[in-house]
Amino acid sequence: MATESRHLADEAATEALGAELANQVPAGVVWLEGELGAGKTCLVRGWLRALGHAGAVKSPTYTLVEPYVISGKSVYHFDLYRVADPEELEIIGIRDYFHTSSLCLVEWPRQAAEALPEPDLEVRLNENNKERTAELLWRD
Repeated sequence: MATESRHLADEAATEALGAELANQVPAGVVWLEGELGAGKTCLVRGWLRALGHAGAVKSPTYTLVEPYVISGKSVYHFDLYRVADPEELEIIGIRDYFHTSSLCLVEWPRQAAEALPEPDLEVRLNENNKERTAELLWRD
């Protein structure tokens, strides 16, 4: 596993990191971790815009998943913050979203880790004394 740390000066830097990652991870599973307000959805916004999405990007807190089709590619943005029981994910057919050609960006993955595939990349967003960092953990 390779680890990399990045300083994120502001929201624009967080979006820029998302755009950079969009070029590095065209498909697969990405876990996004961090406290409320850490910038997870902001990172996803930058990622989706870099792929060519021009519309709004909102956190799917109540719907659990927001699907996008961008240039013929399936991208799924999950927010599992409100999942109380991983069995809830079976109801939405969670396994159907994770296939080799899709990109799955998962906020709050630890809420249902046993129902999810292992990530190709884990992004941990941290804030300490108003300074934000991103720790990138690349799986082999």
